[in-house]
Amino acid sequence: MAVLNPNCSFYCSSASIPNNSTLTNHFPCLSLSQSVIGWCSRGISLNSAHSSSRTFAKFDKFQGDDLTQDSLDKDENLSSLQAQEEEQEEEEDDSCLPSDLEGAVRQSGQASALFVSSGGMRAIVELLVPQLQFLDDEGAQAELWDLSKVFLDTLIEGTGCQRVKAIFPDAGASALLKYRWKDASFAFASLSDRKPVQSEDEIVVMVVPDYQMLEYVKRIASELSDDPPRPLLMWNPRLVSEDVGVGINVRNLRRYFLRTFTTVYSMRPLPSGAVFRCYPGLWKVFYDDKARPNRYLLAKELISRPDSEDLEMIFGNVAEEEGQNPSLFNKAAGIFSSLNRFMRAISK
Repeated sequence: MAVLNPNCSFYCSSASIPNNSTLTNHFPCLSLSQSVIGWCSRGISLNSAHSSSRTFAKFDKFQGDDLTQDSLDKDENLSSLQAQEEEQEEEEDDSCLPSDLEGAVRQSGQASALFVSSGGMRAIVELLVPQLQFLDDEGAQAELWDLSKVFLDTLIEGTGCQRVKAIFPDAGASALLKYRWKDASFAFASLSDRKPVQSEDEIVVMVVPDYQMLEYVKRIASELSDDPPRPLLMWNPRLVSEDVGVGINVRNLRRYFLRTFTTVYSMRPLPSGAVFRCYPGLWKVFYDDKARPNRYLLAKELISRPDSEDLEMIFGNVAEEEGQNPSLFNKAAGIFSSLNRFMRAISK
């Protein structure tokens, strides 16, 4: 298997995506404030056709570069200038951040491929952005599936494995996508299939597995642990639901099960920064560069996922160093605190 060297590491937690016919009407997600949702919605979009190779660090630039191919043709000097800027960005704190949503998905595929090629067995990829959380908008589900294919194709390219099985939430989605993607280089299955995993499958990817299918997920994970063990990746799992009241035994079951997984890619924008992780890099907490719009500065690197208390302390220290009102930075940590019960239920 090929070994990749992806750029570094954003931050997400697991909410829940329903399966089957409820996918459109019921899509539990983390309760962010309206300001955060609006900020994220403006910041990230799937627009690969118009984004350039230049890396923009902040999510407001996920629309891509303003330079068009025509303008580059008119002024060839821009090419050399862009190359110089890219070289400078390689040394910046935020140069590891992707330039758009599709770039983030590809980066997560590269990180997953590296993890698997290094002998890793269980991995989670989390991208908590509006396009992948709120599916009421027209075309949102189609975008979700298209991005999952980008991830799968990148994983196959990175590992060189031709026996990858993609398991979708329900049989309807699996059949539809198999019909649409006739040239797919991976096999299809659903969590509701009688036997979704076959002996010839070498890598299994669960696409947005839902909390309602937790027992099926556990069963597949156990099967893949048998001799010979095979890697299991969960792309945007939604195994913890804020809307569903469950007993402590079920909560513990989820917690201990998910802790057997390594979060190889995690992305989450915040009002005043971002939390980001990409295997094999550390967790990174970024804050806005006030002197340069649309750029980030690195506040701190951590070995494990930062919780709300960590973020409050990090943003507070940044505010003190810059002589600013700590509340401007703690706003992000405050929103994060409201999600603390989720973070306690996810593996660190």
